[in-house]
Amino acid sequence: MNQDAIYEKLTAIFHDVFDDDSIVVTPELTADDVDEWDSLSHIRLVLAVEKKFGLKFSAAEVGRLKNVGEFVALISSRATVA
Repeated sequence: MNQDAIYEKLTAIFHDVFDDDSIVVTPELTADDVDEWDSLSHIRLVLAVEKKFGLKFSAAEVGRLKNVGEFVALISSRATVA
């Protein structure tokens, strides 16, 4: 799966999880950039990504992520045609 397709799916997930269609998902995006991104919404986000891409992430994998670009790289390394 190419990164453009991943970003497209992530954008829909972000809009749904944060109920904000104005969020622009970029590689540099972090929790500090989204007002509603707290620990609970972070869990909801990870679960939504796992469901959409048919993946499971360990707490350690998720804990190491510093921005959306790293999340996309992780998804890309594990995703098949989802």
